[in-house]
Amino acid sequence: MKWNARTITHRGEQRIAVVFQKDELLLYAVKSIPGCRWSQSLKLWHIPDTEENRRMTGLPLEAALQPNEEGLRGLKNLKLWMRSKRYSESTITTYVDATKSFLTFFNDRALNEIGNDDVVQYNNEHILKQGLSASYQNQVVSALKLFFMTVGDRKIDVENIHRPKRAKALPNVLSKDEVKAILEAHSNIKHRAMLSLIYSCGLRCGELLALKPLHIDSKRNIVLLQNAKGKKDRIVPLSPKILELLREYYKSYKPVHYLFEGYVAGAPYSDKSLQSVLRHALFKANITKPVTLHWLRHSYATHLLESGTDLRYIQELLGHSRSKTTEIYTHVSTKSIQQIKSPFDDL
Repeated sequence: MKWNARTITHRGEQRIAVVFQKDELLLYAVKSIPGCRWSQSLKLWHIPDTEENRRMTGLPLEAALQPNEEGLRGLKNLKLWMRSKRYSESTITTYVDATKSFLTFFNDRALNEIGNDDVVQYNNEHILKQGLSASYQNQVVSALKLFFMTVGDRKIDVENIHRPKRAKALPNVLSKDEVKAILEAHSNIKHRAMLSLIYSCGLRCGELLALKPLHIDSKRNIVLLQNAKGKKDRIVPLSPKILELLREYYKSYKPVHYLFEGYVAGAPYSDKSLQSVLRHALFKANITKPVTLHWLRHSYATHLLESGTDLRYIQELLGHSRSKTTEIYTHVSTKSIQQIKSPFDDL
């Protein structure tokens, strides 16, 4: 099969990243592997790091290479520094993993021997050769900048580490009918409530799982999101229909601490289980698109724009720091495009 594979540590778990060009047959083959998951942050599919999966993907069975001792100490210091700055654990994991991959590539070199040309070499001989995305390459650059800022005696010029040209990819958006089919697919009220709340409030996966009952203000019809991405609090409007659904759900499940809890009372629902809830909804709704939870957030923003909501309000609701991030939804809104008459109709 035409794919590239490498080992990664994702959310504290050893996994195998599988990277390939868009191909429906390959996508089906990868998704059929038990334990296969999509990483929204890394923009890739990954599977359990087992002996069987290593053989299937062509990876060596022996343990993967590691950075040298100096590199390992540097990774430890990076992790401690980021924690002291109150970075989220998911960001810490992403940055440490990216830096670890780079230091493993140059594990025969001291840190003060690594220069900017080596970053170019790594990009060409590892990232491009493995077919990894520009998004991942950007993550590596961000991680290396932070890492080498914390290294005293260094040859590398942090400010001159160049980034790849960003691809202008449009967000994936579902139609309202598709969203309705997904949200109504589950008979389980808990599953329906979780997916419905993500779409109706434009939430990120982590924001939903961090919610507590006290964050739902039924008097003011708002949801309070605390310590969201970028350590920012924000409020989003709560649909009366969702409020009724949540009240029905609450009476049935009576969560102890978090609004949505797993099998253990008081513990938050896992993101892995939430992704599984979405997969089952897609199957029941007979939707074959590779939909992720973030598609619901994109769809929320686009549908707001198409209904006439001002971009400034959408930016606030989504928690975007820059208006440019929100403006991308103007490129996927079809409201104006559908009003354009094709000259073909006049032939």
